[in-house]
Amino acid sequence: MEEIQQSDSGPATQERIGVTAAPHKSPRSIRALKSGLRAAVVMCLAATVVHVILVFLHVAPANTVSKRYSPLVNAWVYPFFEQNWRLFAPDPESVNRQILARTARTGSDGSAHVGPWFDLTAVDRSAVEHQPFPSHTAQNMLRRAWTGYVDTHGGDDKPRTERALMMQKYLTNIAADRVAAHKSRTFDFIQLRVVTLPIDAPGPAAGKRPPTPVENRLLPWWKVTRHGN
Repeated sequence: MEEIQQSDSGPATQERIGVTAAPHKSPRSIRALKSGLRAAVVMCLAATVVHVILVFLHVAPANTVSKRYSPLVNAWVYPFFEQNWRLFAPDPESVNRQILARTARTGSDGSAHVGPWFDLTAVDRSAVEHQPFPSHTAQNMLRRAWTGYVDTHGGDDKPRTERALMMQKYLTNIAADRVAAHKSRTFDFIQLRVVTLPIDAPGPAAGKRPPTPVENRLLPWWKVTRHGN
């Protein structure tokens, strides 16, 4: 569009007003975008439905379906989606556990070099104290790994099921990664020691109960992939 304006003090000036056309998307690109969004939504819904069904079979009472598909359910749920009823019936801890780890490496001459004990619980505690929003990893990962290990192994430290072996590897990997993050020396083996300290009951009832002995549990040496530099 062109417009001619006459000025009182000079020749006429010509002003051009340009109209910028809006970018045009082809119908093919629009259809591809809609198809991609539709596929993503369908995949998310399908994954949600499968997740809900598997978790429901995990928490539901034992039945024909849950027994038949128990390997699939356990493979999906453990260890990240484990569910229990403690949210509705809390069972507070009655003991304090201190989990320590030490490492060993094999020298070039075949001799074993064992390192000092490293307090994994103290590292987690320092990451939680004075933090307004402490991470779930610092609060629960190591503690829940140990609880899962005890539930599947009992007191003899021998894995007799696939889940027990999985929980052993899970606990081993957590401990090895935590130690490697704070120590630079290489190691090929790791050993855990768990000290269980009972929490005394409050009030007069504490004097009526016999003292609970401190439990000091030493786990066997476990082979790990080489950590450190």
